[in-house]
Amino acid sequence: MTIRYLPVHQPRRRIGHDEFARRSGIHPDLLRRFVALGLLRASRDADGRLWFPPGEIATMARMERLRRGLSLNYAALGLVIELLDRIAELEGALRRRRHADPRPHDAGRSA
Repeated sequence: MTIRYLPVHQPRRRIGHDEFARRSGIHPDLLRRFVALGLLRASRDADGRLWFPPGEIATMARMERLRRGLSLNYAALGLVIELLDRIAELEGALRRRRHADPRPHDAGRSA
């Protein structure tokens, strides 16, 4: 007799503070500071250890690219990231609007 089990969805594993620091190349103290500033999402377990969602590795890489590419300090990163996210949100809304209404949006305007 063969026993068959239904596949069970395993939630994506959260990354511990030390492993996150190692993977991202960022000092653990700086990671704690980013969490305190709201730049990275993390949760704490019962012992107070930080755990990061896997997607935060990409967020950390984005912050490092901005910091290095634009010579931003860490204090400015939050503002720049919020602005870039808002621009992306507005561009997405505009694309959806144009897709829903394919008529030219500048019709009737005089030059």
